[in-house]
Amino acid sequence: MSRRPVLPSRRFGDSGGGLFSTSKSRSSPILTVGLIVVGCLLVIAYHYRSSGGFGGQLESVSRVEGDYLCTSEVQRAIPILQKAYGDGMHKVLHVGPDTCYVVSKLLKEEETEACGIEPYDIEDADSNCKALIRRGFVRVADIKFPLPYRPKSFSLVIVSDTLDFLSPRYLNKTLPDLTRVSSDGIVIFTGLPGNQKAKVADVSKFGRAAKRRSSAWWSRFFQQTNLEENDAVSKKFEQASTTSSFVPRCQIFHLKPLN
Repeated sequence: MSRRPVLPSRRFGDSGGGLFSTSKSRSSPILTVGLIVVGCLLVIAYHYRSSGGFGGQLESVSRVEGDYLCTSEVQRAIPILQKAYGDGMHKVLHVGPDTCYVVSKLLKEEETEACGIEPYDIEDADSNCKALIRRGFVRVADIKFPLPYRPKSFSLVIVSDTLDFLSPRYLNKTLPDLTRVSSDGIVIFTGLPGNQKAKVADVSKFGRAAKRRSSAWWSRFFQQTNLEENDAVSKKFEQASTTSSFVPRCQIFHLKPLN
């Protein structure tokens, strides 16, 4: 009996001729390329975040608005201050916590120079803030001592979330010194009396809870220390605030520079 020749059988996937072999052989390179692209995007996103990109910006905003209300008000009030002070905004010194964020915003404005003094610890500063410190835009200094600037070094000095933590003993020295380094005046952003929320973190960091003083208290203090409020600028600021629908969440005082 003669044997019928047996044709070699072909298994699916042996030579790519099966039902799924074609799609599999083509999809593998595509899948590999896709994984490589996703990996590259993740690496780029990580480096961008660590260098102060979108992640750093979101963290900055949430921290400023959550911890330091008046510092966030400074950022909101910059367009209003520009209308009230005009050319007086060309060289600004900001004094207060999270000053890196305020200085960064001011430096983005045209024809504006800005520096900042951080009066408290900044161990948790992000890369953007550390870069500003290295470049000399921001300093860490105890404002209870004389500022490291010559008289009239800045056109305008802005203070926020700082004076509330000082006792009258230190205010008598600090506020005149802040006025000393300004040629056009000083703007004070201070808490409202109704916001008496002493935090344990505030006491441990600043040495005492914030003292929310009334506008009448501040007016008496200005008179006692021979500091004069700038009524003309105050009216311009109020008019610009009304036009721009800006409603401040802090008390704002405008003082004249020292003669």
